[in-house]
Amino acid sequence: MIEIKVPELAESITEGTIVEWLKKEGELVNKGESIAELETDKVNVEINSEHTGVIKQFLFQPGDNVEVGQVIAKLDENGSESSAPAPAEEPKAEAAPQAEEAKSEPVAEASTEEKGKAAIASPAARKRARELGIDLNEVPYKDPLGRVRVEGVEAYKQAQTAPATPAPAAKQPAAAPVVNDDPRVERIKMSRRRQTIAKRLVEAQHTAAMLTTFNEVDMTAVMDVRNRRKDAFFKKHGVKLGFMSFFTKAVIGALKAYPYVNAEIQGNEILLKNFYDIGVAVSTDEGLVVPVVRNADTLSFAGIESEIGRLAEKARNNQLGLGDLQGGTFTITNGGTFGSLNSTPIINAPQVGILGMHKIQRRPVVVDKNDTVEVRPMMYVALSYDHRIIDGRDAVGFLVKVKELLEDPEDLLLEG
Repeated sequence: MIEIKVPELAESITEGTIVEWLKKEGELVNKGESIAELETDKVNVEINSEHTGVIKQFLFQPGDNVEVGQVIAKLDENGSESSAPAPAEEPKAEAAPQAEEAKSEPVAEASTEEKGKAAIASPAARKRARELGIDLNEVPYKDPLGRVRVEGVEAYKQAQTAPATPAPAAKQPAAAPVVNDDPRVERIKMSRRRQTIAKRLVEAQHTAAMLTTFNEVDMTAVMDVRNRRKDAFFKKHGVKLGFMSFFTKAVIGALKAYPYVNAEIQGNEILLKNFYDIGVAVSTDEGLVVPVVRNADTLSFAGIESEIGRLAEKARNNQLGLGDLQGGTFTITNGGTFGSLNSTPIINAPQVGILGMHKIQRRPVVVDKNDTVEVRPMMYVALSYDHRIIDGRDAVGFLVKVKELLEDPEDLLLEG
């Protein structure tokens, strides 16, 4: 019998959560085939079989946490699909003449399971629902993927029986878990990735001396270049000319002028990074991820747009690998895509700086020494930085440099 274990994932990842089994017990699996999807702190990965055989047993259910090196399934290398145990059949009437009340139990179980077919639930949740006589479609407690788990079934059962249970005379301890029986409230367990995002954001705020400085950019010149060149750009390179390539180039030019913004703190030392791996925040259904554009300073505008598009597509399809997310020396996030006019982005530790882009809004501004007022497309930009190693002068200077490069695309092409 072959043991299938959770493989080594990455140095910083020691465990994950089984999202779903991609095969069934008794099913033949070939060497190299995926048998399970595992959610880790950063990405979802598939666990592949290193052998060919029949899956004899799954040792965990979807939703269970497993550690690297832990046995999660057993494989019969000499087995075949026909040798797998057949599913239990309903007792035949002539083979088992029972009293009417004895026959009603499997009928009730089958009826309950039939009702729950429309609901997405783990096998353990289906079993528990049958035991409790609960229709899975009526259980409101679901995980972020919309699946009913055992905890949801238990919570629903407890909520049903809570009103009929007399209140205890003694006061319950404050730390005791409470199931909210208010039908207007839905309790959803946080996914592993959402828990990690929450933990890292809080750690960043507790660890770094974080401060944010703001400026605004007149986007007239960039928009003019983009409007004039976008058709020829797409025809030549096959990708659209967006704003992210302009901002990435401007950030690289500013990082070269202010290298401490491209640094990292390790103990009592500062690591100045003479390379530019730019993280681009991407929003997905599972939460925010930050894939990295490697060596962005060596890429053309088309190269940057192509790489950002490739990484964003992988993020939306939940196909990012650990290599796509690790590292990064500086991050850009664009809240403007959702309509944000201004914000204070949180540093993506261990980086010490992050640039926030925002919505382009037409506003009246003074454009020359004669106090001429014109309506221009303006964008607020924000730099959150770690004040432990970046002084206010450098932070403000960095943001001014980004502004200058964007407002004069010729400088951007030369210096970015």
